[in-house]
Amino acid sequence: MKNILFRAGLLTLTGTLLSGCVTINIYFPAAAAEKAADKIIEEVWQLKKPEEGGQVTDKPVPSQPPVQP
Repeated sequence: MKNILFRAGLLTLTGTLLSGCVTINIYFPAAAAEKAADKIIEEVWQLKKPEEGGQVTDKPVPSQPPVQP
């Protein structure tokens, strides 16, 4: 009887841990992908905005100024 309860508990614990791993793999990469998509969309919108001269630029706008040595 104790052996059956131990196996059932072990099986339940294993199933819980596996489903937890699947949940983490689904939700965390989705958040990272959403953040990357937002960044790409913002860069595209910056490319479409006309500059002071009224022309559209072909180069992406750097998010940080270049570092001088």
